[in-house]
Amino acid sequence: MTFQIITLGCKVNIYESEIMKEKLIEAGYKNTKEKADITIINTCSVTNMADKKSQKLVRHAKRENKNTILVVAGCSSENKKENYQKMDIDILIGNKDKSKIVTLIKEYCNSKNKVERFYHTRNLPFENMSVNHFTTHTRAFLKIQDGCNNFCSYCIIPYVRGTTRCKDFNDAIKEAKQLAEHHQEIVLTGIHTGSYKDGDLDLTDLIHEMSKIEKLKRIRISSIEITELNDKFLKELENNSKICNHLHIPLQAGSDEILKKMNRKYDLKYFEEKISKIRNIRPDISISTDVIVGHPYENDDLFNETINTIKKISFSKIHAFPYSKREGTVAANMPCQIDESIKKERNKTLIEVSKELEKNYAQKFLNQTVTVLIEESNDTYSIGHTSNYLKVKIDELKEANELCEVKIQKYDNNYLIGELIPTSKYN
Repeated sequence: MTFQIITLGCKVNIYESEIMKEKLIEAGYKNTKEKADITIINTCSVTNMADKKSQKLVRHAKRENKNTILVVAGCSSENKKENYQKMDIDILIGNKDKSKIVTLIKEYCNSKNKVERFYHTRNLPFENMSVNHFTTHTRAFLKIQDGCNNFCSYCIIPYVRGTTRCKDFNDAIKEAKQLAEHHQEIVLTGIHTGSYKDGDLDLTDLIHEMSKIEKLKRIRISSIEITELNDKFLKELENNSKICNHLHIPLQAGSDEILKKMNRKYDLKYFEEKISKIRNIRPDISISTDVIVGHPYENDDLFNETINTIKKISFSKIHAFPYSKREGTVAANMPCQIDESIKKERNKTLIEVSKELEKNYAQKFLNQTVTVLIEESNDTYSIGHTSNYLKVKIDELKEANELCEVKIQKYDNNYLIGELIPTSKYN
């Protein structure tokens, strides 16, 4: 039987889809991009738009291929279970049991009865998944954590992903070693990655141990909260060259008043002081962030305060999101909800600020030599990323997963354009 997997949302979902793909291939199923016997949709629920897109894809899948065995999983099915139960879905699960995809499909095929799995509790064990072979991505994802206990007022994810739980330390190292056989960069990911803990061992210990893997050249953290960048981590950042020169640290709002409404665990003074410490250690580090505009109570003055804060900190890139009202969260019941047209306009403004900051940061590397991990190529050029996550294009054909030294010549349309240095130690 053939299958295809459609994935929406975050790096955790991408990792979990990779697990499902591997399990199915090992069981004899064949992956295809054509109409498949089995269609798996791994959904997202981070915003209302993500829910709508997930449900639209489910309806489309059955309409386009009425004979496919339709499997729906993920945050949206967990959050909007009742909606999905009304659809023509054969196997419906939430975020648990994705690693049991083969068993679920066999159960359905044997009985021809709809299969449904939900657990109605936040207190779930960590579902131990492991990629046994190399993944289809140049940068390999390694999920080390799941769930969240922060309960930011705007966020539905703690309700659909459950409480914080983590991968066994030794299992994580074992998987990292397997991935390093085929990948030079590993991205550590989770719902709240920085909360990783296994007994007395934390994220810094995991990174330190992974760095001993000789074939592994880069360790990237998908996202980390400012409150988790403690002195222990900062010392590792200073001494460990394998940690990528890029940190994604969510700010969410550049106003103390809105940060309180969001139930974030820091104020601007704390955030800015920690960023200063990081830059003292690595002056040219790329620091990107997430910002939500249009949260309840955000008036024009507070929005402008956020813009000024962003410019002051001088992030390398902003992931801008208009606030999405998620039923069941604290913010959904707040007064002073912001009109959609205002949110849209503020988001547009923030994106323009981000483009300018991104350009300013990238241009610092003109005429410099950088190391690029090649990720894709076509007939005439190759594209990859630097350690500080700058996108670089070279007019040479190189294999994916190659590390190359490149002399940067110009910045053009969100790319750095460079020339391959043929005498590089990587060539």
